[in-house]
Amino acid sequence: MSARKSAPQGARLSLFAHALRLHQRHPDEPLPRDGEPFPDEAAHQGGLPGSRGPRRDGAEVAEILDRYFGDPSASPADLADAFHGVHVPIHRNDHIAAAALRAKRKRVRRIGRRLVRHSTDRCSATVGLALLATDWHEDDVPLIRTIGLLSNRFGPLAAEALSRRPGGVAALLWLAQRTSGWGRVYVIEALCRSGPYEARDWLLRNACDGDFLNGYFAGKVATTAHLHEAITRDDVDDELVDHTGRLLRIMTECGGMGMTLHHYPPADQVLSAHAAHLARRPPTFYRYVNAAVTGTDHYLELLRRPDWVAAARAGFADDPDYLKWFADTVAVRLGLPDFSA
Repeated sequence: MSARKSAPQGARLSLFAHALRLHQRHPDEPLPRDGEPFPDEAAHQGGLPGSRGPRRDGAEVAEILDRYFGDPSASPADLADAFHGVHVPIHRNDHIAAAALRAKRKRVRRIGRRLVRHSTDRCSATVGLALLATDWHEDDVPLIRTIGLLSNRFGPLAAEALSRRPGGVAALLWLAQRTSGWGRVYVIEALCRSGPYEARDWLLRNACDGDFLNGYFAGKVATTAHLHEAITRDDVDDELVDHTGRLLRIMTECGGMGMTLHHYPPADQVLSAHAAHLARRPPTFYRYVNAAVTGTDHYLELLRRPDWVAAARAGFADDPDYLKWFADTVAVRLGLPDFSA
Protein backbone atom coordinates (compact mmCIF):
# COMPACT_ATOMS: atom_id res chain seq x y z
CA MET A 1 0.00 0.00 0.00
CA SER A 2 1.55 3.30 -1.07
CA ALA A 3 2.19 5.80 1.67
CA ARG A 4 0.46 9.18 1.77
CA LYS A 5 1.93 12.37 3.10
CA SER A 6 1.92 12.01 6.87
CA ALA A 7 0.56 14.45 9.38
CA PRO A 8 3.03 16.19 11.68
CA GLN A 9 4.06 13.78 14.36
CA GLY A 10 4.61 14.26 18.06
CA ALA A 11 3.82 12.82 21.46
CA ARG A 12 0.06 13.10 20.99
CA LEU A 13 -2.75 11.55 22.98
CA SER A 14 -5.28 9.52 21.04
CA LEU A 15 -8.69 11.13 20.51
CA PHE A 16 -10.30 8.28 22.47
CA ALA A 17 -7.93 8.68 25.43
CA HIS A 18 -8.57 12.42 25.35
CA ALA A 19 -12.35 11.87 25.52
CA LEU A 20 -11.99 9.31 28.30
CA ARG A 21 -9.73 11.56 30.37
CA LEU A 22 -12.16 14.49 30.12
CA HIS A 23 -15.11 12.23 30.89
CA GLN A 24 -13.45 11.07 34.09
CA ARG A 25 -13.25 14.71 35.16
CA HIS A 26 -16.83 15.47 34.08
CA PRO A 27 -18.64 12.13 34.41
CA ASP A 28 -22.25 13.32 34.34
CA GLU A 29 -22.22 16.38 32.09
CA PRO A 30 -21.12 17.49 28.62
CA LEU A 31 -17.39 17.92 28.14
CA PRO A 32 -16.26 21.56 28.37
CA ARG A 33 -16.11 23.10 24.87
CA ASP A 34 -17.10 19.70 23.48
CA GLY A 35 -13.60 18.46 24.29
CA GLU A 36 -11.76 21.10 22.26
CA PRO A 37 -8.94 21.69 21.71
CA PHE A 38 -8.20 18.16 20.54
CA PRO A 39 -4.71 16.66 20.97
CA ASP A 40 -4.08 16.91 17.20
CA GLU A 41 -4.81 20.64 17.05
CA ALA A 42 -1.31 21.54 15.84
CA ALA A 43 -1.64 19.17 12.89
CA HIS A 44 -4.82 20.92 11.75
CA GLN A 45 -3.91 24.56 12.19
CA GLY A 46 -4.49 25.17 8.49
CA GLY A 47 -8.01 23.79 8.72
CA LEU A 48 -9.53 20.61 7.32
CA PRO A 49 -9.99 19.89 3.59
CA GLY A 50 -13.29 21.16 2.28
CA SER A 51 -16.18 19.25 0.77
CA ARG A 52 -15.85 18.10 -2.85
CA GLY A 53 -19.61 18.05 -3.35
CA PRO A 54 -22.29 15.58 -2.21
CA ARG A 55 -21.52 13.05 -4.96
CA ARG A 56 -17.75 13.00 -4.42
CA ASP A 57 -17.49 13.38 -0.66
CA GLY A 58 -16.14 10.16 0.81
CA ALA A 59 -14.95 8.76 -2.53
CA GLU A 60 -11.27 9.39 -1.79
CA VAL A 61 -11.61 7.82 1.65
CA ALA A 62 -13.25 4.79 0.03
CA GLU A 63 -10.37 4.47 -2.46
CA ILE A 64 -7.84 4.41 0.38
CA LEU A 65 -9.89 1.78 2.20
CA ASP A 66 -10.24 -0.36 -0.91
CA ARG A 67 -6.47 -0.37 -1.37
CA TYR A 68 -5.95 -1.26 2.26
CA PHE A 69 -8.53 -4.06 2.41
CA GLY A 70 -7.34 -5.36 -0.95
CA ASP A 71 -3.79 -5.84 0.35
CA PRO A 72 -3.54 -8.83 2.76
CA SER A 73 -0.11 -7.63 3.90
CA ALA A 74 -1.25 -4.11 4.82
CA SER A 75 -0.72 -3.12 8.43
CA PRO A 76 -3.14 -1.05 10.57
CA ALA A 77 -0.26 1.41 10.94
CA ASP A 78 -0.65 2.18 7.22
CA LEU A 79 -3.94 3.94 8.01
CA ALA A 80 -2.69 5.94 10.99
CA ASP A 81 -2.29 9.15 8.97
CA ALA A 82 -3.61 7.99 5.61
CA PHE A 83 -6.62 10.31 5.73
CA HIS A 84 -4.79 13.46 6.71
CA GLY A 85 -5.30 15.95 3.91
CA VAL A 86 -8.44 14.14 2.67
CA HIS A 87 -11.98 15.41 3.22
CA VAL A 88 -13.52 12.96 5.71
CA PRO A 89 -17.32 13.27 6.08
CA ILE A 90 -18.58 13.30 9.67
CA HIS A 91 -21.98 11.89 8.69
CA ARG A 92 -22.85 8.50 7.23
CA ASN A 93 -21.45 8.27 3.73
CA ASP A 94 -22.45 5.83 1.00
CA HIS A 95 -18.94 5.61 -0.51
CA ILE A 96 -17.34 4.67 2.82
CA ALA A 97 -20.16 2.28 3.72
CA ALA A 98 -19.77 0.54 0.36
CA ALA A 99 -16.03 0.14 0.86
CA ALA A 100 -16.70 -1.48 4.24
CA LEU A 101 -19.25 -3.85 2.73
CA ARG A 102 -16.79 -4.91 0.01
CA ALA A 103 -14.31 -6.09 2.64
CA LYS A 104 -14.44 -8.95 5.14
CA ARG A 105 -16.61 -8.01 8.09
CA LYS A 106 -14.16 -9.13 10.78
CA ARG A 107 -11.32 -7.16 9.26
CA VAL A 108 -13.50 -4.06 8.92
CA ARG A 109 -14.56 -4.31 12.54
CA ARG A 110 -10.98 -4.92 13.71
CA ILE A 111 -9.54 -1.90 11.91
CA GLY A 112 -12.51 0.25 12.87
CA ARG A 113 -11.96 -0.52 16.53
CA ARG A 114 -8.25 0.12 16.26
CA LEU A 115 -8.67 3.48 14.54
CA VAL A 116 -11.26 4.69 17.04
CA ARG A 117 -9.28 3.61 20.07
CA HIS A 118 -5.74 4.52 19.01
CA SER A 119 -5.85 7.25 16.35
CA THR A 120 -4.02 10.44 17.26
CA ASP A 121 -5.51 12.14 14.18
CA ARG A 122 -9.21 13.07 14.09
CA CYS A 123 -9.49 12.13 10.42
CA SER A 124 -8.44 8.51 11.01
CA ALA A 125 -10.58 8.26 14.14
CA THR A 126 -13.58 9.47 12.14
CA VAL A 127 -13.00 6.85 9.45
CA GLY A 128 -12.73 4.17 12.13
CA LEU A 129 -16.08 5.26 13.55
CA ALA A 130 -17.60 5.26 10.05
CA LEU A 131 -16.48 1.64 9.67
CA LEU A 132 -18.06 0.67 12.98
CA ALA A 133 -21.24 2.45 11.91
CA THR A 134 -21.69 -0.17 9.17
CA ASP A 135 -21.69 -3.01 11.73
CA TRP A 136 -23.98 -4.08 14.59
CA HIS A 137 -21.69 -5.79 17.11
CA GLU A 138 -22.80 -4.99 20.67
CA ASP A 139 -19.28 -5.22 22.13
CA ASP A 140 -18.40 -1.90 20.52
CA VAL A 141 -21.01 0.16 22.41
CA PRO A 142 -18.68 1.45 25.20
CA LEU A 143 -16.02 2.40 22.63
CA ILE A 144 -18.49 4.25 20.42
CA ARG A 145 -20.26 6.16 23.15
CA THR A 146 -16.93 7.32 24.64
CA ILE A 147 -15.60 8.79 21.38
CA GLY A 148 -19.11 10.18 20.87
CA LEU A 149 -18.56 12.47 23.87
CA LEU A 150 -16.51 14.61 21.44
CA SER A 151 -19.92 15.08 19.95
CA ASN A 152 -19.57 18.02 17.60
CA ARG A 153 -17.10 16.00 15.51
CA PHE A 154 -18.05 12.40 16.31
CA GLY A 155 -21.71 12.73 17.35
CA PRO A 156 -23.31 12.02 13.93
CA LEU A 157 -21.45 8.75 13.33
CA ALA A 158 -21.64 7.69 16.98
CA ALA A 159 -25.42 8.15 16.87
CA GLU A 160 -25.61 6.19 13.60
CA ALA A 161 -23.43 3.40 14.97
CA LEU A 162 -25.35 3.07 18.24
CA SER A 163 -28.70 3.09 16.46
CA ARG A 164 -27.70 -0.16 14.70
CA ARG A 165 -26.79 -2.09 17.84
CA PRO A 166 -28.68 -4.05 20.51
CA GLY A 167 -28.66 -1.86 23.59
CA GLY A 168 -28.04 1.17 21.43
CA VAL A 169 -30.98 3.19 22.76
CA ALA A 170 -29.66 2.95 26.32
CA ALA A 171 -26.25 4.11 25.07
CA LEU A 172 -27.84 6.97 23.14
CA LEU A 173 -29.66 8.06 26.30
CA TRP A 174 -26.37 7.96 28.21
CA LEU A 175 -24.76 10.06 25.51
CA ALA A 176 -27.69 12.48 25.24
CA GLN A 177 -27.28 13.39 28.90
CA ARG A 178 -23.64 14.26 28.26
CA THR A 179 -23.84 16.27 25.05
CA SER A 180 -24.78 19.81 24.11
CA GLY A 181 -24.87 21.99 21.00
CA TRP A 182 -24.73 20.21 17.66
CA GLY A 183 -23.78 16.94 19.30
CA ARG A 184 -27.06 16.96 21.21
CA VAL A 185 -28.96 17.53 17.97
CA TYR A 186 -27.46 14.41 16.40
CA VAL A 187 -28.11 12.19 19.41
CA ILE A 188 -31.66 13.40 20.12
CA GLU A 189 -32.60 12.98 16.45
CA ALA A 190 -31.26 9.41 16.60
CA LEU A 191 -33.36 8.71 19.69
CA CYS A 192 -36.43 10.05 17.93
CA ARG A 193 -35.73 7.72 14.99
CA SER A 194 -34.79 4.53 16.80
CA GLY A 195 -36.00 4.66 20.38
CA PRO A 196 -38.96 6.99 20.95
CA TYR A 197 -40.80 4.46 23.12
CA GLU A 198 -37.89 3.26 25.24
CA ALA A 199 -36.61 6.83 25.60
CA ARG A 200 -40.01 8.52 25.83
CA ASP A 201 -39.96 9.52 29.50
CA TRP A 202 -36.52 11.08 29.15
CA LEU A 203 -37.32 12.85 25.90
CA LEU A 204 -40.46 14.40 27.39
CA ARG A 205 -38.58 15.75 30.41
CA ASN A 206 -34.97 16.39 29.36
CA ALA A 207 -34.45 16.61 25.60
CA CYS A 208 -34.43 20.42 25.33
CA ASP A 209 -31.67 22.08 27.34
CA GLY A 210 -32.53 25.62 26.21
CA ASP A 211 -29.86 25.91 23.51
CA PHE A 212 -30.86 27.68 20.30
CA LEU A 213 -30.08 24.48 18.34
CA ASN A 214 -32.90 22.67 20.17
CA GLY A 215 -35.11 24.15 17.46
CA TYR A 216 -33.92 21.45 15.06
CA PHE A 217 -35.42 18.62 17.11
CA ALA A 218 -38.13 20.09 19.41
CA GLY A 219 -40.95 19.27 16.99
CA LYS A 220 -39.60 15.74 16.48
CA VAL A 221 -39.59 15.20 20.24
CA ALA A 222 -43.17 16.50 20.54
CA THR A 223 -44.45 14.20 17.82
CA THR A 224 -42.43 10.98 18.27
CA ALA A 225 -42.74 11.01 22.08
CA HIS A 226 -46.47 11.78 21.86
CA LEU A 227 -46.41 14.90 23.99
CA HIS A 228 -50.14 15.45 23.51
CA GLU A 229 -50.93 12.12 25.22
CA ALA A 230 -48.60 12.81 28.15
CA ILE A 231 -49.50 16.43 28.93
CA THR A 232 -53.28 15.94 28.70
CA ARG A 233 -53.25 13.45 31.58
CA ASP A 234 -54.30 14.61 35.04
CA ASP A 235 -51.32 13.05 36.84
CA VAL A 236 -48.35 14.93 35.40
CA ASP A 237 -45.16 15.79 37.27
CA ASP A 238 -43.35 19.12 37.48
CA GLU A 239 -40.53 17.93 35.19
CA LEU A 240 -42.97 17.19 32.40
CA VAL A 241 -44.80 20.49 32.87
CA ASP A 242 -41.64 22.59 32.88
CA HIS A 243 -40.02 20.81 29.95
CA THR A 244 -43.26 21.16 27.98
CA GLY A 245 -43.11 24.91 28.58
CA ARG A 246 -39.54 25.03 27.29
CA LEU A 247 -40.40 22.87 24.28
CA LEU A 248 -43.44 24.97 23.33
CA ARG A 249 -41.40 28.15 23.59
CA ILE A 250 -38.74 26.67 21.31
CA MET A 251 -41.37 25.62 18.77
CA THR A 252 -42.65 29.20 18.83
CA GLU A 253 -39.24 30.58 17.86
CA CYS A 254 -37.75 27.88 15.60
CA GLY A 255 -39.06 28.90 12.19
CA GLY A 256 -36.67 27.77 9.48
CA MET A 257 -35.11 25.12 11.75
CA GLY A 258 -37.83 22.63 12.59
CA MET A 259 -41.54 22.18 13.16
CA THR A 260 -43.25 25.23 14.65
CA LEU A 261 -46.40 25.35 16.75
CA HIS A 262 -48.27 26.58 13.69
CA HIS A 263 -47.55 23.26 11.94
CA TYR A 264 -47.98 21.03 15.02
CA PRO A 265 -51.45 19.43 14.68
CA PRO A 266 -52.35 19.03 18.39
CA ALA A 267 -50.95 22.46 19.37
CA ASP A 268 -54.24 23.84 20.74
CA GLN A 269 -54.88 20.74 22.82
CA VAL A 270 -51.34 20.75 24.23
CA LEU A 271 -51.36 24.49 24.99
CA SER A 272 -54.70 24.26 26.81
CA ALA A 273 -53.56 21.32 28.91
CA HIS A 274 -50.23 22.94 29.71
CA ALA A 275 -51.86 26.21 30.78
CA ALA A 276 -54.25 24.30 33.05
CA HIS A 277 -51.35 22.45 34.71
CA LEU A 278 -49.45 25.71 35.23
CA ALA A 279 -52.48 27.33 36.84
CA ARG A 280 -52.41 24.67 39.58
CA ARG A 281 -48.73 25.21 40.33
CA PRO A 282 -46.73 27.97 42.02
CA PRO A 283 -45.26 30.60 39.69
CA THR A 284 -41.57 30.75 38.83
CA PHE A 285 -39.67 33.14 36.63
CA TYR A 286 -38.99 30.56 33.94
CA ARG A 287 -42.55 29.28 33.90
CA TYR A 288 -43.70 32.86 33.38
CA VAL A 289 -41.22 33.71 30.63
CA ASN A 290 -41.74 30.49 28.68
CA ALA A 291 -45.52 30.93 28.73
CA ALA A 292 -45.27 34.60 27.76
CA VAL A 293 -42.85 34.05 24.86
CA THR A 294 -45.09 31.27 23.57
CA GLY A 295 -47.60 34.11 23.54
CA THR A 296 -50.98 32.46 22.99
CA ASP A 297 -54.32 33.34 24.56
CA HIS A 298 -54.20 30.15 26.59
CA TYR A 299 -51.82 31.81 29.08
CA LEU A 300 -53.08 35.41 29.25
CA GLU A 301 -55.20 35.10 32.38
CA LEU A 302 -52.37 33.34 34.19
CA LEU A 303 -49.76 35.89 33.08
CA ARG A 304 -51.80 38.72 34.61
CA ARG A 305 -52.31 37.10 38.01
CA PRO A 306 -50.62 39.16 40.75
CA ASP A 307 -48.60 36.22 42.15
CA TRP A 308 -47.27 35.34 38.70
CA VAL A 309 -46.43 38.95 37.91
CA ALA A 310 -44.56 39.20 41.22
CA ALA A 311 -42.50 36.09 40.41
CA ALA A 312 -41.60 37.52 37.02
CA ARG A 313 -40.71 40.93 38.45
CA ALA A 314 -38.37 39.31 41.01
CA GLY A 315 -36.58 37.40 38.23
CA PHE A 316 -36.23 40.45 35.98
CA ALA A 317 -34.67 42.44 38.83
CA ASP A 318 -31.44 40.47 38.34
CA ASP A 319 -31.28 40.96 34.55
CA PRO A 320 -32.18 44.47 33.36
CA ASP A 321 -31.05 43.77 29.78
CA TYR A 322 -33.38 40.81 29.48
CA LEU A 323 -36.17 42.88 31.06
CA LYS A 324 -35.76 45.55 28.38
CA TRP A 325 -36.01 42.99 25.59
CA PHE A 326 -39.02 41.34 27.19
CA ALA A 327 -40.79 44.64 27.89
CA ASP A 328 -40.19 46.01 24.39
CA THR A 329 -41.33 42.87 22.57
CA VAL A 330 -43.31 40.26 24.49
CA ALA A 331 -44.97 42.41 27.15
CA VAL A 332 -46.09 45.08 24.67
CA ARG A 333 -47.55 42.51 22.29
CA LEU A 334 -49.55 40.76 25.03
CA GLY A 335 -50.48 43.84 27.04
CA LEU A 336 -48.71 42.63 30.16
CA PRO A 337 -47.98 44.79 33.25
CA ASP A 338 -44.92 47.03 33.61
CA PHE A 339 -42.27 44.82 35.21
CA SER A 340 -39.91 47.70 35.98
CA ALA A 341 -42.29 49.17 38.54
